Amino acid sequence: MGLRTILFCCVLCITQYGIAQHSVYKEAFPDKITFRLALQTTSNNFTLRDKITRNKTEFIPNDKSYLGLSVLFRFLEIDFGYAPNFLSENKDNGDSKLITFNIRTFFGQYMQTLDIYKQKGFFIRTQDLTLPIDDLKTFKIGGTSSYIFNPDFSFRAIGFQNEWQKESVGSFIPSISYYYTKFKLEDPIIENQLEHSFKLAVGPGYYYNWVFDENYLVSAGATGGLGFNLSKSQGETSLTGLAQLIFRLTGGYNSETFFSGVNINTQLLTHTSADNLILDDSISFLEFYVGYRFEAPKKWVNKADEISRKFGID
Repeated sequence: MGLRTILFCCVLCITQYGIAQHSVYKEAFPDKITFRLALQTTSNNFTLRDKITRNKTEFIPNDKSYLGLSVLFRFLEIDFGYAPNFLSENKDNGDSKLITFNIRTFFGQYMQTLDIYKQKGFFIRTQDLTLPIDDLKTFKIGGTSSYIFNPDFSFRAIGFQNEWQKESVGSFIPSISYYYTKFKLEDPIIENQLEHSFKLAVGPGYYYNWVFDENYLVSAGATGGLGFNLSKSQGETSLTGLAQLIFRLTGGYNSETFFSGVNINTQLLTHTSADNLILDDSISFLEFYVGYRFEAPKKWVNKADEISRKFGID
């Protein structure tokens, strides 16, 4: 038996073992397109806390529920969310607006997200009063790069539903997060305000998927990080330390074609600012979703195979 034949047999055995091993823990759907329809509530809130007096001022977006549509195929997910006025929670919000856009991709055990949040219409709340600020706008763009150490753990099964976790398993998942945020206040009475900030945090995380009766899953996990915040406002620039906390809780039903569930996710970025103030920048997310998988066109599958071989994308 030649060396080339021996190497081929070794690679074949390792590959077969890996597939069999992974099939015990999770099932992928490489030849299926996944559609998700969700009713979601999300917001990007900001809170200023005085370190000396303990007083706080909250900038809270007008409550909005929105419809989310996701399309997933292989290594790419595209999400779009819009807050329609026909939902009862949105009818009394005046000219408030909320638009979100998310893309997630997987490169082997690496996971990459891109998030965009565009908001208009807040109210300010202190201990003494609550006032609307209709002309405050925020824009946030950023994302997270993560590495999933345990290949048997499926993050797609809890966040994207294009895999099926079949056995309970957990994984260490360190991440680096980075966000740019712009605050803009246009008011005819007071001077216009404009502030830019860039946040970066690095830290460890751990997530675990509990599987019950094969079709039911509960997942929980958290990520903690440290980094910095760079802000520019009224011509002045400041650089301060930053702390991050991300928490996720998911529960749902999964099968070969149909799935449904609930997803809760909270991210807090907190840092000090001038005048003994602490700024909390939080993103909260609640989602109820249903979805269905169906066979992808053969041309899509062949093209995805070609891209996967060329760039090593799963």
